[in-house]
Amino acid sequence: MIYLSQLLGNPVLDADGEKVGTVSDLGIATGEVFPRITSLAFMGPGRTPIMISWRKFVDTYDESEVRLKVIATDLRFSYLQPDEVLLARDILNKQIVDTHGMRVVRVNDLKLSDTSSTQLRLLGAEVGARGLLRSLHPALERVALRLARTFGHPMPEKIIAWSYMDLVERDLSNVKLSVSHKTLDDMHPADIADIIERLDPRLRGQVFAQLDDEQRASAMAEFDDDAMAAELMGAMNERDASRILSEMDPDDAAELVSELDYDKAEKLLRLMGVQEQRAIRQLLGYRENTAGRIMTSEVASIAATATVEDAVELLRGLDEDFEAVRYVYLTDDDGKLSGVVTLNALIVAEPGTRLSELATQDLITASPEDDQEDVAENIAKYDLLAMPVVNDEGRLLGIVTVDDALDVLEEEHAEDLQIAGGSADGEDSGHASTLLWLVRRNAWVALWAVGVLALTLAVGGRLALAETLAIAIPLAVALVLADDSISYVTNFFLEHDPEDEDAPSMLGFTFRGLGIGVAAGALVALLVVALMNLILSPAVPTSGPGEGSLGDALVTGGFAAAFSTFVSFALTPVYLGVLRRRDAANKETSGFTLTIVAMVVAVAVFTATALLLAGPGGTVGAGW
Repeated sequence: MIYLSQLLGNPVLDADGEKVGTVSDLGIATGEVFPRITSLAFMGPGRTPIMISWRKFVDTYDESEVRLKVIATDLRFSYLQPDEVLLARDILNKQIVDTHGMRVVRVNDLKLSDTSSTQLRLLGAEVGARGLLRSLHPALERVALRLARTFGHPMPEKIIAWSYMDLVERDLSNVKLSVSHKTLDDMHPADIADIIERLDPRLRGQVFAQLDDEQRASAMAEFDDDAMAAELMGAMNERDASRILSEMDPDDAAELVSELDYDKAEKLLRLMGVQEQRAIRQLLGYRENTAGRIMTSEVASIAATATVEDAVELLRGLDEDFEAVRYVYLTDDDGKLSGVVTLNALIVAEPGTRLSELATQDLITASPEDDQEDVAENIAKYDLLAMPVVNDEGRLLGIVTVDDALDVLEEEHAEDLQIAGGSADGEDSGHASTLLWLVRRNAWVALWAVGVLALTLAVGGRLALAETLAIAIPLAVALVLADDSISYVTNFFLEHDPEDEDAPSMLGFTFRGLGIGVAAGALVALLVVALMNLILSPAVPTSGPGEGSLGDALVTGGFAAAFSTFVSFALTPVYLGVLRRRDAANKETSGFTLTIVAMVVAVAVFTATALLLAGPGGTVGAGW
């Protein structure tokens, strides 16, 4: 086994051992299961690019050199064929679609296998850390492997076989590939959407253009980022975009149209059929985040006087792309919802049975103005597959299906995680996520170091380093408590809806925060004084003439940390107000960002208070 990175840059020697150039690339024939190396590209004298046939001219190869069968004067140039690509130019460091793992990855190296003394074949792409380290320098990979084994965390190769690779970045003016997007086309729409979302922006349109209208419509409905879907839609010509909207379910199409600018949306709607346009416009008439906005108007409804046979005929006549049917809804002579019949009941009933005899009369319904989260929670609470949405007169407007309810709950859960400082990204795994978790959980360490630096610069050498550090020690406690103050805010925000009559008032929250701040600040001050008495002798000598004692410095830091802690909790109503205002504006807020803000405020308050206490007349003021 050998890797492309181990061949690139190696000398190319002719039959007489004379150097004729250095390896710059290898060509492969893409139409094979494990493509064979067909061409050798190298830089000749004067940096002249040369390409020759691998089979005709290469004699032997290893990690140090490539030796040819003939002398330099007998070489004959060759050119890439339509079904060939260059590994370094066209694949290395490029994004590819792993059609087996349903993800987008970047190629860090390429693994080759010798099938004979001279024949090389491409096995697959290395997409892990080993390939990246190896491409930088083989010694880096060896060191990393030894370290990994030492700590009991082996670094396995992450190889994607060529048969599972689907190239997404192609310059068709230079090379024509025989590898198609058939494997990508056969994926589930949710997997296609997931892959497109992870591509570089300049590549999304290329992959999206390979799909037919039905596949594009299905993928559009699965995007987590509505703005990204709108961007793709906006880049398409208007007739194609309108045709895709027509293929989508009305609720998904309405959600997408709402992300487009007004003029673009109106043009697309006018190009649609009358029925599709009316359905989308009706949904757009409801406020965002309401049941009316996420419901679908495609409902299987029939008169309550009809029979089972009539209902079956109704279901048989539905379009193939009709929203999934779980229930048949019954309406009376005035068009009001009077009952619902499950598909199970229809299947086992006699054809002549009246539907009113099978119907469930005790219905759980929603109003189109109900909050979407409340509707989703009720669907989960009552184990429903769909919930009917009715107006004030009881007329059936549409239904909210369980898949839309799950999307709402997932969205709300992701927002709650983000506000609470967690991660909603399912891809966060492995070493990268561990490092990110450490950074998030230990941000106070970096800010503590910033505080120490700021304090050191402020005192300007008027205190000994030991005394400056003694002042700064309690800052760590103040930073941890600043983090706790944000946790207190986010927990309150997630647990209490301000529109709930039973929710605590902002005034009550404010007084509670002030009380916690006073108690926590007093506790910090007492702990620091106790620590000083425990560790330091009553008479700690000064470090020199004009310098305060370590004990005084520690007390100064303790009182500064106490006041900083009080300020952190006193500001909790401000942070809660920010969360609520941004939530009302439908904007996301990162709990981690709030934590950093609170810690920065804590460092500023601590530093200012410590300088004030340590100034002339302060605790260690004698040394200033």
